[in-house]
Amino acid sequence: MKRALLALVLSIAATGAQAQLYGTGSNPRSHGVSGHYTSSGTYVQPYVATNPNSTQMDNYSTRGNVNPYTGQVGTRNPRY
Repeated sequence: MKRALLALVLSIAATGAQAQLYGTGSNPRSHGVSGHYTSSGTYVQPYVATNPNSTQMDNYSTRGNVNPYTGQVGTRNPRY
């Protein structure tokens, strides 16, 4: 039983490490965005975004990258 539990814990840890390596193409430069209200009155929570540049390939939300702050894998295709 202990071996099975250890194997499960190690496999979960390895999966998390692999996901972090998958996103090594993310933009290393980022900035914080303060919480704010949209024109429709919806509140947007504070978040971290990549700094603007000439490509979308290195944004956290782009397919193939991982947001280092939330661990979420990007799913969007770049527009340019």
